Amino acid sequence: MAATVKYDEVEVGQEIPAADYPVRRINLVMYAGASGDFNQIHWNERFAKTVGLPDVIAHGMFTMAQAGRFVTDWAGDPGAVVDYGVRFSSMVVVPDDDEGTVITVSGVVEEKLEDKRVVVALTAKCADSRVLSKARALVQLS
Repeated sequence: MAATVKYDEVEVGQEIPAADYPVRRINLVMYAGASGDFNQIHWNERFAKTVGLPDVIAHGMFTMAQAGRFVTDWAGDPGAVVDYGVRFSSMVVVPDDDEGTVITVSGVVEEKLEDKRVVVALTAKCADSRVLSKARALVQLS
């Protein structure tokens, strides 16, 4: 599989339209099963509040995965992501209701490099808080 985005068709400063990723408690339970991270702060409201959190919070790596998904959806090939890193800057609080919350991810082409690679700067927000900082992906385009 190869990236569907062509290097010659992107420019520095080009914005990648935002995408919304809904998050409900069931998503956290499914992620816990896949990752093996069953820390109670990710599914037990009583425990989360006991340790000083406002409510159950999403796994940091779950949040990071949503931003990674944004990049792979844009590039058209999961293998196009050569490098990816973030810092966690705020919690994604997930209420126990039918709506949950939403992580909104957007991006901008920050730099064009040799060998048809680009650096994409990502912004991930939840409820007006930036939940990832210094989020960057190095992407191999076609």
